[in-house]
Amino acid sequence: MKNILIIGGSKGIGNAIVLQQLQNNIVHNISRNAPEISHPNLKHYSVDVLSETLPDIEKIDVLIYCPGSINLKPIGSLSIDDFRNDFEINVIGAVKTIQKYLPVLKKGVNPSIVLFSTVAAKLGMPFHASIATAKAGVEGLVKSLGAELASVVRVNAIAPTITETSLAAGILRNDRMKENMMERHPMKNYLKPEEVASMADYLISDHAKSISGQVFEMDYGIVTFKI
Repeated sequence: MKNILIIGGSKGIGNAIVLQQLQNNIVHNISRNAPEISHPNLKHYSVDVLSETLPDIEKIDVLIYCPGSINLKPIGSLSIDDFRNDFEINVIGAVKTIQKYLPVLKKGVNPSIVLFSTVAAKLGMPFHASIATAKAGVEGLVKSLGAELASVVRVNAIAPTITETSLAAGILRNDRMKENMMERHPMKNYLKPEEVASMADYLISDHAKSISGQVFEMDYGIVTFKI
């Protein structure tokens, strides 16, 4: 039974990870709002990661940082604060969390960290300047920390394409938009949160003990294939 710390497990991909891990592991969730579930293996801390003090946790084997943003605007409409806010949510929050819990994590069993990027960090997409810049920072963090902690803690990231969560509700707000999004992907689909949770489950498992410093694209072919 692992001790898993999830940041942002109240909804979306983070919530799918919480639900997947609860049966067999102790799950600590940090988010402003509590997940809509109670379970003896779940401990929730109502904390804003960016502005409040993070709680002390005695045992951690896995740290998964899920918060993200979708801020799609033309470059002329993006303010410096837009860039700053996306960087704070995606990079600074992850750094703050890692710095807080790394001493405990190093004492864990097969300890690992999972962060989240996006396919937009590799695939040039209009109106993604702010989020792609922030997520590129996440990928740089994965590579650097993976090397720095190579003998102690594994560090990887998942880079999903569009995923059916509340964060993407504006992009997938009706059946026609969903069909168009499927058509954009060579494999004619987009992600469900449970698919991404399954990848996270693999990366934190002993099956992935040789893997670190990697960014895994879950893209339904949109980055990989030109068809």
